[in-house]
Amino acid sequence: MRKPDAKKYVPALGWHWLTPCYDAVVQATTRERRFKQALITQASFEPGQRVLDLASGTGTLAIWIKQHQPHAQVTGVDGDPAILARATRKAQQAEVAVQFDQALSHHLPYPAAHFDRVVSSLFFHHLRWEDKERTARELFQVLKPGAALHVADWGRADNALMRGLFLLVQLLDGFKTTQDNVSGKLVTLFEAAGFVDVQQRQTFHTLLGTMALYSAVKPAQGS
Repeated sequence: MRKPDAKKYVPALGWHWLTPCYDAVVQATTRERRFKQALITQASFEPGQRVLDLASGTGTLAIWIKQHQPHAQVTGVDGDPAILARATRKAQQAEVAVQFDQALSHHLPYPAAHFDRVVSSLFFHHLRWEDKERTARELFQVLKPGAALHVADWGRADNALMRGLFLLVQLLDGFKTTQDNVSGKLVTLFEAAGFVDVQQRQTFHTLLGTMALYSAVKPAQGS
């Protein structure tokens, strides 16, 4: 399996020494339980499905998916070995079977047409546009025909207050990478990768701005 380039990889919250704070920060600022449970409901997991949580972080979403649908095969993938170690411990403590792999989002170690669902939360805003494009194409590749992608990430601000609050995210994570999200370009991104029925499904107001939920479908064969 290909390992991330340590010189280029940016860990959760920007610095490795902040990784232990990740869960507390996300819980306190993003209404995590509400938006992730909404994403789980939106994805409508079924028994026997293969599910990939892209950039799974400390494993919260992957663990909740497995608890929600115990008969799904859930895999989390992330580029940070330290955060994957935390995710593995959390899954063991929760007594759920989730596989965690280390890889970059644009070079996934899975065969084509392997997954029935791919989910991702709070990841795309970290990527440069060209890496967003590479990642979207990679997700298209590993999804089965007719399968769906479900993403939660920062979106176009619903109002001036949400736009102002999002400036803190931009200061921390960079204006260049986050501008794509706040400009509403994720729909265009997924469409360009070949997905159809791309939608922004709902939004949530948080202490850091507008959280948006998206869905996209890989066309079925012959469609």
